[in-house]
Amino acid sequence: MKSLVTGGAGFIGSNLVDKLIELGHEVIVIDNESANSNDQFYYNEKASYIVEDIADYEKTRPLYEGVDYVFHLAAESRIQPTIENPILAVRTNVLGTATVLQCARESGVKKVMYSSTSSGYGLVNTPPLQEDMPDDCLNPYSVAKVSGEKLCKMYTDLFELPTVVFRYFNVYGPREPSKGPYAPVVRLFLRQYRNNEALTIVGDGEQRRDFTHVSDIVDANILAMQSDKTGKFNLGTGKNHSVLELAKMISDNITFIPPRPGEARVTLANNTKARTELNWDPKVILEDYIKEQL
Repeated sequence: MKSLVTGGAGFIGSNLVDKLIELGHEVIVIDNESANSNDQFYYNEKASYIVEDIADYEKTRPLYEGVDYVFHLAAESRIQPTIENPILAVRTNVLGTATVLQCARESGVKKVMYSSTSSGYGLVNTPPLQEDMPDDCLNPYSVAKVSGEKLCKMYTDLFELPTVVFRYFNVYGPREPSKGPYAPVVRLFLRQYRNNEALTIVGDGEQRRDFTHVSDIVDANILAMQSDKTGKFNLGTGKNHSVLELAKMISDNITFIPPRPGEARVTLANNTKARTELNWDPKVILEDYIKEQL
């Protein structure tokens, strides 16, 4: 099997590349290595890496020839930076996704797995969140990622390219970025703890998140590849924790900073569809992971 992973030198993508190599796939990675939140980029010596822009059709189109499966993870992937630069978010996440899908279609790819976000549910939906709930995009990030979802559905319905859309819920784990003030909260808190700094809690800390380990995310991508299913799937544990609860698992040295615009108060996945249709079973428990890190 031959697989192509966009964003494969980053956090989730590199973990997925390792798994695909372990399964015996030939793997091509397209990654422009522009994510400034990453502490570093990760490479598997058995994969091939192309430093290129996913939105550049002319330069990337030949890379899709002979590819069986595409895993599309490359994105402008943080809410606050996309508020600062909406145009880049739309170019990468909308035009980039359209380019990936068109290249996959023209090359006869068997299936595309698209990494999207639970932030598409916004504020109007009452958790637990289900795949058939309406979109409520609060920021350029969720607008652009949900636009990518709609492109996937259109390419499946109109062009018969099988696609799977994943809505990820707060992914954490090995290789999670830790640089800067907008780093994902699990790694940010661990970095602050190890530096003997106060853990910075945005707002009152009562916002709740469904934290999902990257190994479970990787498993879902593999299961979708192996399945004949298409459509949208939530990837969350079905249990959430407040940011304050998370902080107290790590340290009592905490401080509060002003709330940020454009973020949901509560996320919690209804993961029944992924469990039943993909036989997905998230295994890693947040508390266990935190204990291992301290």
